[in-house]
Amino acid sequence: MASTGKPGAFDRSSRIMRFALKYYRAGVFGNVGTTRVQPGDVRKAEEFVDDLEALGPTFVKIGQALSTRTDLLAPVYLDALKRMQDDVQPVAFAELQPMLEEALGVRLSKAFASFDEEPLGAASLAQVHRATLHDGREVAVKIQRPGVEDLIHADLGVLDRFARGADRFTSIGQRLHFVDIVGEMQRALLAELDYLDEAESLDRFRERLSVYPELFIPAPVWDYTSLRVLTMEYAPGTKVTDISGLQRTENDYGNLARALLKGYLDQVFVHGEIHADPHPGNVLVLHDQRLALLDFGMVAHVPPRQRERLLKLVLAAVDGRGEDVASESIAISARLENFDEARYVHEVSQLVARYAVRSERMGLSEGRLLLELARIGSECRLRMPPATTLLGKTMLNLEAVCNALEPELDVKKAVEKHAYQILRKRLQSSLSPRRLGMEALETQQLLRGAPRKMADILSLIADNKLRVQLGGLEESHLMESLQKIANRISTGIITAALIVGAAMLAQVRTSFTLFGYPAFALVMFVLAGALGVALVVSALLSDRKVRPREERSPSD
Repeated sequence: MASTGKPGAFDRSSRIMRFALKYYRAGVFGNVGTTRVQPGDVRKAEEFVDDLEALGPTFVKIGQALSTRTDLLAPVYLDALKRMQDDVQPVAFAELQPMLEEALGVRLSKAFASFDEEPLGAASLAQVHRATLHDGREVAVKIQRPGVEDLIHADLGVLDRFARGADRFTSIGQRLHFVDIVGEMQRALLAELDYLDEAESLDRFRERLSVYPELFIPAPVWDYTSLRVLTMEYAPGTKVTDISGLQRTENDYGNLARALLKGYLDQVFVHGEIHADPHPGNVLVLHDQRLALLDFGMVAHVPPRQRERLLKLVLAAVDGRGEDVASESIAISARLENFDEARYVHEVSQLVARYAVRSERMGLSEGRLLLELARIGSECRLRMPPATTLLGKTMLNLEAVCNALEPELDVKKAVEKHAYQILRKRLQSSLSPRRLGMEALETQQLLRGAPRKMADILSLIADNKLRVQLGGLEESHLMESLQKIANRISTGIITAALIVGAAMLAQVRTSFTLFGYPAFALVMFVLAGALGVALVVSALLSDRKVRPREERSPSD
């Protein structure tokens, strides 16, 4: 990968804009439903990934985020992005030491009994070193690369300007809303740079997953943690991808896989958080046969109502109820102009039917199902929330980890069983005395206020003062169409008046002539002709072309 050093601001902006224009014109973000690979498509996709990596850490992270966006990219580009690796040449520790000592407030020798200057791993945003505290505890120290935050802010600022232009002047921008996509990436990247937030996530996940003794989350060492430095327990172990067949015969890793699935389903559907990066490289099997989960920089939050809808969607999918899956996905999504609901329901039903009877040969998994829903939605002009693709990516990673631990595990069955357990617990909690008491209090308030509200309404009716306001009418298609009609009528009347006036003036003798006709009459004829031509051109070019609007479900 190219160096991540920060070049001049103008040169950097120009380079990013050339990249964005190149691949926008190449139609990278169009034709998401195209599965046929044309000659040269694979080469173009590989070139796209190479250019992303050459642009440095911001675009490496953007590439990783795009690798599961089936609603944005054609499959050939998604396949190419899967090879994108977030590993770079490590920074010399001499460059990191001043930042580390500034964050800790003491010299390195005062903070640690020993510190290994050779990193355990190096990524585009940070690198991790092993160290030992003075009390003997072994820790892993994650240090942010110098200048990376400023570079990300600058890069995303350039992309935001490009996205605003694309959204305003192009049909694909109005459909996909590039500004929203850039905003999502900005929030995710900046959150990943906040190591205090990651340390809190470690503590939170550690507490919530404590009910599963098979899982281990390293505890942060708060005295050695700051905004740019994260110190946590060191977890020595083996990557799940390095487990041999011989080790599987000696150890039962199926329990670990099932505990992992249950823990993550609890996080999403009970606590409303998605750890978006549990890929096999971040999961280790410890020497005591526990599963260690690392790297909690990417955590997304799911609102309660959306969480319930997603749970219903997953349960409908595992039951093979395609129409219910379509209904739930529509309920949490934004319906764009010309949303084709009939086509969407049909294609989702077909997808869920294939999923319900899937085989290993078909390769349709829970994570892939969610990503396919987003792709079909994009084709039918339905924009699903980011949580859908994040959950899909998480499920794909979990499936890869479970397959490495226990290849014979039926992931679908395990997901179905625990999802129904979550649903039963939710129903039981809704019948708890506390919940029933709150609902009774709300009902009491409603009944107390009802007579007064009815009296107010009847009083307004009796005094003929009842008014009904329709919010948003001034921005509706009706007002837009009425304004267009009024403009056309006004232009037509003015054009007709000019023609009549010019005809009358043509009968008046005058010494001011052009081409043998009265000059003023001729000017009025020309002006009337120009207005008439403009009216016809405007009708041909702009009629029946309304700016795309989106309709959000009231359940959001």
